[in-house]
Amino acid sequence: MTAADPTARPALFHGPIDLHLHSNRSDGTEDPAVVVERAAEAGLGTLSLTDHDTTIGWVEAAAAASERGLTFIPGMELSSKDGWRSVHVLAYLFDPDDPDLAAETARIRDDRIGRAERIVRNIGRDYPLTWADVLAQTDPGATIGRPHIADALVARGIAADRGEAFDGILHPRQGYYEGHYASDPLTAIELVVAAGGVPVIAHPAGRERMTDAMIARLIDAGLGGFEIDHRENTAEGRAWLHRIAAEHDLIVTGSSDYHGAGKPNRPGENTTAPEMLQRIIDRGSGSAPIYPARSR
Repeated sequence: MTAADPTARPALFHGPIDLHLHSNRSDGTEDPAVVVERAAEAGLGTLSLTDHDTTIGWVEAAAAASERGLTFIPGMELSSKDGWRSVHVLAYLFDPDDPDLAAETARIRDDRIGRAERIVRNIGRDYPLTWADVLAQTDPGATIGRPHIADALVARGIAADRGEAFDGILHPRQGYYEGHYASDPLTAIELVVAAGGVPVIAHPAGRERMTDAMIARLIDAGLGGFEIDHRENTAEGRAWLHRIAAEHDLIVTGSSDYHGAGKPNRPGENTTAPEMLQRIIDRGSGSAPIYPARSR
């Protein structure tokens, strides 16, 4: 696939473009509408809400974006695993009602609940933490994960903030960790493509890196591209990804991975080029961008 010609027709979206933000429907700390407000305050023109394994925040985020004069790109961050490595697949413009993808995300969310309960039981043997404490930090319908346990530890005064919780009690070396279900990256890519979506691997060049052989398999399965401009990717890793992207004419994105108060990442700290978003729009067929009701 060749890059779309940005002069072929006027773009209906505005920049800057941030295609990776989270709300409290997964592990962010703010409502979807507040995430959109933060994006607007940062000067963004286009954003994607990419909560983990759920699309529950789309309606609220899209309405807020339209009112604010921003373009909304439907998205999600789909969990997968390559052996012991977590591989997060950013999925754009897919059909949220696709039965196979919906079944996969439901299975992931259900297993996350059981996994979180097991972790809390483990921690509860040594610290005054209960499942009720975690639920108190979780919004209804949210995809429960370790960040909610971290928030419960903070609320209990056991940890100062999420960072301390993850570096301490929630670190696997402490012995409380439990794994959770996730398919392999190849299956995740195939599910997104079958649902009409465009799969982009999130921050793939940090501490945990896939092999060239695995990436080649993902490209053959329909991988759209890489999120390269991200604070977790190393300089060496970015160069490696750019080389692969150039060789295979893949989409390249940059994003903040905003989580509200859950991480230091800020909206718009990394952005995506308009021509790359246009390629996503041209390729996605499961859903469509939601353009603002009023111009900015």
